[in-house]
Amino acid sequence: MEAILLVGGQGTRLRPLTISTPKPLLPTAGVPLLEHQLARARNAGVTRIVFATSYRGEMFHEAFGDGARLGLEMVYVTEDEPLGTAGAIRNASTALTCDADSPVLVLNGDILSGHDISAQIAAHEKGEAAVTLHLTLVDDARRYGSVPTSSSGRVLDFVEKSPNPPTNQVNAGCYVFRRSVIDRIPPGRVVSAEYETFPGLLADGEPICGYVEAAYWLDVGTPAAFVRGVNDLVLGTLASPVVSAHEHGVLLLDGASVAPSARVGGGTAVGVEASIGADARVESSVLFDGAVIEAGARVTRSVVGRGARICSGAVLEDCVIGDGATVGPGNQLLNGARVWPNVELPPTAIRFSPE
Repeated sequence: MEAILLVGGQGTRLRPLTISTPKPLLPTAGVPLLEHQLARARNAGVTRIVFATSYRGEMFHEAFGDGARLGLEMVYVTEDEPLGTAGAIRNASTALTCDADSPVLVLNGDILSGHDISAQIAAHEKGEAAVTLHLTLVDDARRYGSVPTSSSGRVLDFVEKSPNPPTNQVNAGCYVFRRSVIDRIPPGRVVSAEYETFPGLLADGEPICGYVEAAYWLDVGTPAAFVRGVNDLVLGTLASPVVSAHEHGVLLLDGASVAPSARVGGGTAVGVEASIGADARVESSVLFDGAVIEAGARVTRSVVGRGARICSGAVLEDCVIGDGATVGPGNQLLNGARVWPNVELPPTAIRFSPE
């Protein structure tokens, strides 16, 4: 089976982390974010994947090459201009080799999901569907596209963000297309799957099915969501074929060091050659390779970029620190503060309290 992997976005909500690295390649519990999906797709029977790239597209080939390391065949198609969700699928389809009746799995590179891909494919084939969407259940559907279905699983409507959604079933961004349906998407222009392709198929009477499964699902689009995803992988809340849960709530990668008196937990991932000094506290955070947390610093629910340094006595809560940045002693950064790469904050430059 073949798959298309959508990885063309710029990840602007995750800046400054995505200035140098596309979001799907950000280190997520020891491997690039999308490697968790690649391994799950392989385990579901996918053998060949077409990457639909745009922003820093060459980095995907550098990371995965021909796919042999993961037991997959990988090819790469690049958009010169953004084409929308369905437009990107159509553009990448030029590299597919399957016939018109074959199912094609479509994945989004910024999703972490534990749903059963094999079961979704089986539902697609049983329903002889044009498209089968994974639908997940959320507490508040107002921020998502709501997708009501019949008792037999047929999609009845597509209701984009609404103050009164008809159901808490929402589009989870994983699709199984019949190849011939992809071929009908207009080539060479912007096409939205959510606003044009899916409603158009429904209006034409094509069978669209919803595969509903309330498994773990997370859109890794914001710093808070990225941190949560890493924590959940480390703690085992989300199982992944390429990472093991860690009993003490900490993932230490090669060469990482933690002082005996430091307190570290909550699903924290400590990157290659990163270090945490004496009496430091690091909770539910992500430290990229080479990051340094000096003695007595406190880091909570934050991301510290490659080679960044958090000096003694600094406090971070819900922050993003770019690659190579330095947060000097006595700084207190809270509530979503972001420090751009290679910036140096002098001692006590920013405080949120008068102490």
